[in-house]
Amino acid sequence: MVRKPVTAAIIKVVLALAVSIAFLQTSFAQTPPDVLIVGQIAEPKSMDPHTATALNDFRILMNLYDGLVRYKDGTLQVEPALAKSWQISKDGKTYTFQLRKGVKFHDGSSLTAGAVKFNFDRILDENHPYHKTGPFPLAFFFSAVDKVIAKNRHTIEFKLKEPYAPFLSNLAYPTGLIVSPAAVKQHGKNFGRHPSGTGAFRFVEWKSNAKVVVERNPNYWSGPPTLKTIIYRSITDANTRVAEMLAGGIDMMVEVPPDNVSTFAKQNNYQIYEQIGPHLWFLILNLKEGPLANKQLRQAVNYAINKKALVDNVLQGTATVATGPIPPAFSWAYNNNLQPYAYNPEKARQLIKSAGYQGEKLTFYVTEGGSGMLNPVAMGAAIQADLTKVGLKVNIETYEWNTFLGKVNPGLAGKADMAEMAWMTNDPDTLPYLTLRTAAWPDKGGFNSGYYSNPKVDKLLEQARRITDQTERGKLYKEMQAIVLEDAPWAFIANWKQNAVANKRVKGFKLQPSFFLLLKNVTKK
Repeated sequence: MVRKPVTAAIIKVVLALAVSIAFLQTSFAQTPPDVLIVGQIAEPKSMDPHTATALNDFRILMNLYDGLVRYKDGTLQVEPALAKSWQISKDGKTYTFQLRKGVKFHDGSSLTAGAVKFNFDRILDENHPYHKTGPFPLAFFFSAVDKVIAKNRHTIEFKLKEPYAPFLSNLAYPTGLIVSPAAVKQHGKNFGRHPSGTGAFRFVEWKSNAKVVVERNPNYWSGPPTLKTIIYRSITDANTRVAEMLAGGIDMMVEVPPDNVSTFAKQNNYQIYEQIGPHLWFLILNLKEGPLANKQLRQAVNYAINKKALVDNVLQGTATVATGPIPPAFSWAYNNNLQPYAYNPEKARQLIKSAGYQGEKLTFYVTEGGSGMLNPVAMGAAIQADLTKVGLKVNIETYEWNTFLGKVNPGLAGKADMAEMAWMTNDPDTLPYLTLRTAAWPDKGGFNSGYYSNPKVDKLLEQARRITDQTERGKLYKEMQAIVLEDAPWAFIANWKQNAVANKRVKGFKLQPSFFLLLKNVTKK
């Protein structure tokens, strides 16, 4: 009984490797140097940056589109992109951008202030004729925008309802990427299968569950990339991705399973990349109904999980133990005075008893893989074992990533008591604002899938985004972090150091704190 699943797993890996080698011995040698093959962790959901929410999709989109601004290489600070300059009014409520002249979308239409206005009106105005090409889950990023005005052909102005500190950073995020209005008008709700931006690469083909192909944009405004073609292959199984990498079927893969980092590090023909970024891996807990509506039981879950063992053993040192909803990468907003929940099974048992837990079954959603999910199946099993040790009855249900998101994002009520989740963010505002406010409950358009609500947290988050002074903003986020840690709407597990591996023929690549995969300057010998 014990040996059967182990044997099956070994056979699966061996077969994947054998198939990979058999297929690629005939094809890989013919792959030209200017073609890069990237192993993606899942099938993309959409090539429309305004409807996409997953990092898996963003890694493609950031090479097809540009925003008005972008993150400076190696940082989360913004610099000019499609906008060559901008001005901010003294009251912090008006942003005026000067666009680059002569920029074309991949379909040949021109970048103008009117095109930029179309993009944001499409997202924000329910009466816009193309608003129904959504939904736009991250429209929250621009909720402070009152109106967008095309002052002239190359000047665009944003009027905000109130000062909003993360505005420029959010413009650099994929939700702020600029799409071709002509393509949206032509393809409507199917635009996500027919993308057109201004980016370094332009779309060629999307073969479902197989690959997305993009090619060099020879007219790119900042100079064409060196690579002729990028092929993004969807390989959902981590072991198969590793096998493909070892066999030469892909040139690069992201999110290397912890077990395999040392495998690549020991071989001379691979390069391992690591980069600390603002990442949090956690469990969403259902506060609306069921046993976990009790704060004592949620705290017990946090005490019961041996997070250090997860980080050291399952993740093999590729992450650190998380303390709360703000990742330590945001050093100015992170509360260093707080400590993570210690591993204390006895305290967990005491809290479980005090909470009046009667042995109810807890349904736990686990995903097979996904953006920033690390090693979710193994982590889910270890967490289940820890919770079982303290007397909680936990039943795991495992789903493919996009199916998983379809179950979790609309909310856990009526479905599950807890679910794995990971976020990579661009600002300390993003994760708590979209997932912890009362106004971010799923039925209100947000991602607060566990239905957490604390008026004090709501107030602090609203205040923090209106203050432009970073020190003052940081104080509010630190206070919020302390409250959320005590309320325990989540089980706070790990902050990850992202990684990737590439064949050493790949040059000029680096990981970014944003977790995006930027390939314009990459070459392949």
